[in-house]
Amino acid sequence: MKLIIRLLLCLTLLAGGLAVLPASAQEGPLDSSPPKDTTPDEIIKRFAAKETEFAKARDQYTYRQSVKVQTVDGETVDGEYREVFDVLFDDKGKRIENVVFAPQSSLQKIYMSQEDFADIRHRLPFVLTTEELPDYNILYVGQQQEDELHCYVFDIAPKKIEGKKRYFQGRVWVDDHDFQIVKTYGKTVPDVCNGRPCNEVKKRGDQENLFPKFTTWRQQIDGQYWFPVYTKADDELHFNTGDVRIREIVKYEDYKRFGSNVKILYEGKEIPKADQKPDQNNPSDQKKPPEQKPPQK
Repeated sequence: MKLIIRLLLCLTLLAGGLAVLPASAQEGPLDSSPPKDTTPDEIIKRFAAKETEFAKARDQYTYRQSVKVQTVDGETVDGEYREVFDVLFDDKGKRIENVVFAPQSSLQKIYMSQEDFADIRHRLPFVLTTEELPDYNILYVGQQQEDELHCYVFDIAPKKIEGKKRYFQGRVWVDDHDFQIVKTYGKTVPDVCNGRPCNEVKKRGDQENLFPKFTTWRQQIDGQYWFPVYTKADDELHFNTGDVRIREIVKYEDYKRFGSNVKILYEGKEIPKADQKPDQNNPSDQKKPPEQKPPQK
């Protein structure tokens, strides 16, 4: 059964065009040997647990997200969508978005769909939690050096597509110290044609909603968790009406911790949360991410 699952996963990744990963000057050679003193299943459990913690922690941070999507003819940009928004909290502690820059889109060959907006907010900064593990086939492919990090490498594909749910398909790098995802390469699936997965119903004349392959890099922000800081896509989308080259850059900046789940005690008793206020003088609350270096081709 394990062999069959591995073969199916490899075929799925090959069909999605994800078997060949982009070269990077920061990457070492891929070592396919098994991990020492642990097993792939144990690594998966550990990094999913860490990712679950991280997902909750990231919900306590404010940050700025900038988005640039371009269509390109040769080296000429012939259409562009841009948006900059701050993810904040209102005076009741509810998470909100405040758009600070959104010029008129000049895209003509493509349009930004609701799935695109949802992917930009939730799938490009991919997080694989313990709750989501049953949705995916996960295949250990080896170990690889990423800059100064030694990483375990896994290929991931959804077991099946259900309803209108969005999934990630591709490769993740998990560092062997913190057991968190530090890099992601792949795409969101499925591509959509007339509201259904294209591999089920695609035909000429369909309204197509296709998605590019992307890479997301993370950096350690607070000494504990690895936060997404930079996403880049440069891909050719194959529409029935013709191919369209798309470039996409998403930056996540100015992470600041708004609150925490730490209990505050006074004379041995917990102070009610209604009486707690964010510590504006706490340096850790004001810490900014390290400067992001542009990825090398």
